[in-house]
Amino acid sequence: MDELSDVLAAVGPRLRELRRTRGITLATLSERTGISESTLSRLESGGRKPNLELLLPLARAYGVPLDELVGAPHTGDPRVHLRPITHGPVTHIPLTRRTGGPLAHKMVIQPSGREPEPQTHEGYEWLYVLNGRLRLVLGDRTLVLTPGEVAEFDTHVPHWLGPADSRPVEILVIFGPQGERAHLRARPGSTG
Repeated sequence: MDELSDVLAAVGPRLRELRRTRGITLATLSERTGISESTLSRLESGGRKPNLELLLPLARAYGVPLDELVGAPHTGDPRVHLRPITHGPVTHIPLTRRTGGPLAHKMVIQPSGREPEPQTHEGYEWLYVLNGRLRLVLGDRTLVLTPGEVAEFDTHVPHWLGPADSRPVEILVIFGPQGERAHLRARPGSTG
């Protein structure tokens, strides 16, 4: 029973870290889930015990499996079950299974014909184009990236991602909390 108590005690801090990492306010999360701000706050602080009625809407709002949301112990099954999450023309495939720190996703963005609506949020983003042509609106600039090209930017800068033409675009995205940037570690050159 101690393992269950430990898992339940860790749910609140995991929820708080997930919300903060994604740059979501309690008010916004309340709107998305229908759960009051006070209940969300008590869940995060440990003042309210989690139950399925509260956790299922949170898992849906964050786009993560319930077992990841609560930090359920692994069952020993080594298979990775990637579950795509689709919102409109964008399909996210989470590649990381943790709630804090950098998150990695594969994204497939279908052409939608909609005009760009740049957004801002907390964090730093790194992306790599796998297939197709990516239109990146970043502040007052518009860039077109092709397979193999990389971009990184502070997400406080208004930004929007979408296909540059009538075909879908596939990208890898690493999103980290504010201040975390992707770093390449170069191998020292040989002196011989």
